[in-house]
Amino acid sequence: MKSRVNSRRIVLALVILVLLAAVPSSLRYAYQHGGFYLFSNAFWEDLPKRLKGPGRFRFVLQPLVAIFLGTRAGRADARAGKRPYILGLFVEHGQRLVMLKEALAELSTLIAVAILLDALSQFLILHQVFPGPALIVGPVLISVPYGLSRALSNRVTRSKHQQR
Repeated sequence: MKSRVNSRRIVLALVILVLLAAVPSSLRYAYQHGGFYLFSNAFWEDLPKRLKGPGRFRFVLQPLVAIFLGTRAGRADARAGKRPYILGLFVEHGQRLVMLKEALAELSTLIAVAILLDALSQFLILHQVFPGPALIVGPVLISVPYGLSRALSNRVTRSKHQQR
């Protein structure tokens, strides 16, 4: 457990360093182009480059890992008698924060790696790193498949137990 905490801290520190190092060039881009890259047409035009360029395998690997973790958590939820994850987020107002913290604790390292991989792919493809897109694109690749697989695996596990 101790080495896991240390590796989380190291990855988080690396994410912070990379994003802080990218801030000056991102601000320079915003000054030169009259706005931030994330809110520009260039961001939308560059998205297909990420699918074809270096690091495109992460668009498969990261969601697969998130699906695996979501499925494992969804089965555990079903065994504990909890609602499907996404439904629980909407219905159980008192438990929403607890549920989000639990998911974040499980996925924190994976999200940090997703941010690092997005920053790396930006550097390789665009020759520049923009913190905003790295903070959005990477986590989206994780959170959507995780939430959906957690909810679906909960439903499947519940229905199997009800049939028995």
